[in-house]
Amino acid sequence: MTDTTLLVIAKEPLPGRVKTRLSPAFTPHEAAALAEAALADSLAAVAAAPAARRVLVLDGRPGPWLPAGFEVLPQVAGGLDERLAAAFGACSGPALLIGMDTPQVTPALLSVDWDAYDAWFGPAVDGGFWALGLRRPDPALLRGVPMSLPSTGAVQYERLRAAGLRIGRLPLLRDVDTAEDARAVAADAPAGAFAARLAALSAPAARAGR
Repeated sequence: MTDTTLLVIAKEPLPGRVKTRLSPAFTPHEAAALAEAALADSLAAVAAAPAARRVLVLDGRPGPWLPAGFEVLPQVAGGLDERLAAAFGACSGPALLIGMDTPQVTPALLSVDWDAYDAWFGPAVDGGFWALGLRRPDPALLRGVPMSLPSTGAVQYERLRAAGLRIGRLPLLRDVDTAEDARAVAADAPAGAFAARLAALSAPAARAGR
């Protein structure tokens, strides 16, 4: 695991640019605050996992939520498939990529073993995937995969299978997209920054002051 690059692909948590599906349950500023907490939890898990490199592939500018020890690479232009492909293209050895939508992720989940597998796949409840790992990064395995659809995960998994890769499966996790997702994820990881931020925003006094 010590030769693995851990990648996090994320957007700068700015109001109106992130977690728009959390509205109207939350205001754009509240949604951005939840996105920042989710990103902070994700980065903390990556920081605590063994890795040769830790890279944040960012749309926007880093803020005080970024811990030490991370390289920051800008996202390329294009669709999400192109941006994910470019992230893997920046790696010369084994790489595991996650997003900013699963604050319940743990260092243990990110400590993958490449001895028996060429790829790792973490399915998401919405039909996508929350993690993708490649022992030999090949951007072509991602280009052209339709993103943000209920079929995204199945199409990406088939790409890996058709390439003859030995695929390890990570647990099914829920992305934070809606208010219902937020409550479920916070219940799964009650000690994290995301759960604390959601609790603060959901408190009666906070809701009354909107």
